[in-house]
Amino acid sequence: QVQLVESGGGLVQAGGSRRLSCAASGTSGSIFRINVMGWYRQAPGKQRELVAAITSGSNTNYADSVKGRFTISRDNAKKMVYLQMNSLKPEDTAVYYCNKVGAQWGWGQGTQVTVSS
Repeated sequence: QVQLVESGGGLVQAGGSRRLSCAASGTSGSIFRINVMGWYRQAPGKQRELVAAITSGSNTNYADSVKGRFTISRDNAKKMVYLQMNSLKPEDTAVYYCNKVGAQWGWGQGTQVTVSS
């Protein structure tokens, strides 16, 4: 069973930066490598949304709300996915999760990012 563990969240002032990490276990490197991975977020009272995605070949795609500020990357050898978040805004406050894009694995606990104004 695949397990996803997100880390790196915390409290940050508006305009600041944060780097999130996601470690996948319980799957082989070859399985991890072929999947499109994404970072999702869920703000209080809102649905979970996909904010960034990265293919096995490291092609990336971003939601309009984070384009130009967030950068997703991956290390297939380590089965890790990262999200570099710059120029953070209060509206980026949410619990952030990583998972496959499409038919997701089970969700991890997420990591809380709180951006103060």
